[in-house]
Amino acid sequence: MIYLAVLTSLFASIFLTISLKLLSLFHFIKWSPVGYAKRLNVLEASHWSVKWLFLLIIIFLITLLLYFAMQFVEMVPSFLTSLIIGAILALICEWVIFDLPAELSSFKKLSIPFMVTIVITARFVFETAVFHYRAHSERNKLPYKDSVVK
Repeated sequence: MIYLAVLTSLFASIFLTISLKLLSLFHFIKWSPVGYAKRLNVLEASHWSVKWLFLLIIIFLITLLLYFAMQFVEMVPSFLTSLIIGAILALICEWVIFDLPAELSSFKKLSIPFMVTIVITARFVFETAVFHYRAHSERNKLPYKDSVVK
């Protein structure tokens, strides 16, 4: 199970990192995904690839935590949880990046393509986690009822 979690998180983090690079390249987001280096004064003098690798590792750890958390929420549909949690994560990310005030006019500055990318990645991670959890629990079931004596 851990192998599947690591593999799923790795592919999700690679997809999200490449998507962030493309969103930044085509100006769908008005901020740099590796702008954390200036803001937090870490890795400022580093090569651009080191900054992106560090971002990939952070995204990997976040998706791995979300994978393990969502594995046990199989009763709620994955579509609903990925939509809600993905949208909330995207809102929080952009709210922190832009340092927006808590006003209704602040929603105009948020990026819809960024939110959609986060929701797609969350859906991939959550659906995979629930699927593998159910498959693992089905594999451990007995082919007959517990009350039957063999």
